Amino acid sequence: MNVNPTYPLFPIFAILGFIVVLMPLPWHLQAWNSGTCMYIVWTALACLFQFVNSVVWSNNALNVAPIWCDISTKLFIGASVGIPAAGLCISRRLYKIAVIKTVAVTREDKRRSVMVDLGITIGLPVMVMALHYVVQGHRFDILEDVGCWPSIYNTIPAYFLVFMWPTLLGCVSFVFSALNLRAFYKRRLEFSQLLTSNSSMNVGQYVRLMALACIEMSSTIPISIIILCITNKAVPIQPWISWDNTHYDFSRVVLYPAVVWKSNPDYVASVEMTRWLFPACGFLFFALFGFAAEARKHYRAAFVSVVKFFGYKPASRDAQRPSPGWKRNLNKSLDEVTSSSLPVYVASFPHHDKREASFAFSSKSSTSASDLEKGINCSSPTLPRYSQENSVSPTVTDFSDFDSSTKRSDVVAMRSPSHPGSEYQ
Repeated sequence: MNVNPTYPLFPIFAILGFIVVLMPLPWHLQAWNSGTCMYIVWTALACLFQFVNSVVWSNNALNVAPIWCDISTKLFIGASVGIPAAGLCISRRLYKIAVIKTVAVTREDKRRSVMVDLGITIGLPVMVMALHYVVQGHRFDILEDVGCWPSIYNTIPAYFLVFMWPTLLGCVSFVFSALNLRAFYKRRLEFSQLLTSNSSMNVGQYVRLMALACIEMSSTIPISIIILCITNKAVPIQPWISWDNTHYDFSRVVLYPAVVWKSNPDYVASVEMTRWLFPACGFLFFALFGFAAEARKHYRAAFVSVVKFFGYKPASRDAQRPSPGWKRNLNKSLDEVTSSSLPVYVASFPHHDKREASFAFSSKSSTSASDLEKGINCSSPTLPRYSQENSVSPTVTDFSDFDSSTKRSDVVAMRSPSHPGSEYQ
C-alpha cells in the first residue's frame, strides 16, 4: 500500500492558505489596491484547487472528475503566471508613489491604474492559458496523491509560450523593485508627505508591500529557474515535429500511479516544489498583512458582529481598558481639592423693593432687621461696624476694642424703635 508522507499535511496547509490569504481582501478592495487584490485571488484559487485535488485523489489515480481537471489544470497555468504578474503590479505601483510629482490623485487616475493592473494580472494569464494549447500534448494527467496536472509537451516552443513567463515577470519586477528602493532612499525625508497625497495607503502599508515585492523579486527568478532545470532533467526536451504530431490522440488522459511517478526523484522534486509554492505565497501574504492595525480592527468588527448575532453585547473598548495610573491620581487629587481644600463663597445680593408708603417701609424694615440679626449670628468671623460719626479711615481702625458684647449691643440697638431704618447706616 502506498504511504503518502504529505497527507494530510499538505491539504491542511492548502486550505489554511486559502483562508488566511482571503482575510485582508476587503480593506484592500476599499483601498483600490488592484495588484494586491489579484495576488490574493490567484493565490486563493490555486490553494483551493490544490486542496481539492489532494483530498479527492489521495491513494487513487482514477479519472473521477474530468471537467474539474480541465478547469483546474488551466487555472494552474494561469496562477503560475498571475501571481508573478500581481507582484509586478505591486512593484510598479510602489514605484509610481515613490516618484510622484503631483499632490492630488484624481478618481480618473485611479481608474486608469486599476485597468492597467487588471490587464496585466488577468489578461496576461488568460493569454498564457490560451497559448498553452499549442504545446498541450493531451488533455491532462492525473498523479496519484497529487491530482490533476497539466500536460505540457517539453519542446522548444513551450519555453517561449508557457515556461518563460514567471521568469520574465520576475525580471521586470526586479527592475521596478530596485528603482523603488533607490527612489525611497533618495526621498526618505519627505516620504511621509508623499504618502499623505495617497489617502488609500499609509507608511506601514507601503513598507509591507515593499517587503512583499522584494521577497517576490528575490524568490521568483531563482525558483522558476530551479524548477525548469529539474523538469528538464526529469523529462528531456523533445523536438517539435508538427502540430498534428503534438496533438495526436489529444483527448486521452494519462494516469500515473504513485509508484510510477515517484520513481523519478527529479520529477518528484519538481512536482512537490511547484504545488507547495501556492500555500507558501498565502502564508507569506498573511504574515505581512494579517497582523497590521487595520487587520486587527476588522477582526474585532467581525467578532463583534458574530457575538451580537447570538445575543451577546460586548462592552466598549474604552470601558474595558483601565485608566492609566497618572490619570487616576489626578482625578483623585481634583476630587479632594474640590470637596475639602478650597472654601466656596456665594455672594448674595439683597432684593430692593420699591418703597410705596412709610408704614410699608416700617414693616419691611422690621423684617429685614430680623434677617440681618440671623445673618450676623451665623456668620464667622463677624465683621465690625463703623459709625459715620467717626472720621477716621476704616483702614487704620483699631480692631482690638471690638468684642462680642459690643457686637450684641449694636444688634440690640439696631432693633430698637428709636432707631428706625438703622440698618441702612
